[in-house]
Amino acid sequence: MTQPTIERAAIEAPLRQQLEVFLDEHRSRLAATLDGLTEDEARAALVPSRTTLLGLVKHAAFVEKVWFDSALSGRSRAEIGIPQTPDESFVLDDSDTIAAVLAAHTDACSASRRATAGLGLDHVFPGHRLGPLPLQWVYLHALREYAQHLGHADILREQVLAKRPS
Repeated sequence: MTQPTIERAAIEAPLRQQLEVFLDEHRSRLAATLDGLTEDEARAALVPSRTTLLGLVKHAAFVEKVWFDSALSGRSRAEIGIPQTPDESFVLDDSDTIAAVLAAHTDACSASRRATAGLGLDHVFPGHRLGPLPLQWVYLHALREYAQHLGHADILREQVLAKRPS
């Protein structure tokens, strides 16, 4: 994968474009942690929490909807059709296949891009429980979420692949 965050065009870009490049890179890298896995491998529970590779990508779709729909629009989580808590967003059901979760994540990311396309970094998101927050803060928070979960996913993927027969 090309690393746009170290290309000259990204380094010299305006701040908003830099944030979007980093965010998109993290979005795609988290989704890519499911590449080449079986359904069982993607669901493998390797830690005591609900954290699985498939659950991390499902949670990322939830994060997109919390920040780029609910916080921006003021719609409740119930109105959007997402869990009430982050922990619940890791719960997998039978319909959560790799293909379905990846499609939901892709759709959520696309919706996030559309929702913010015409907004400035100082545009205020009025609908979050923390109170009004500027888009720049939301981008930084989303990057923090993705970076943390991508680190989890890298370790889980390494564990999954290590269990494969040689």
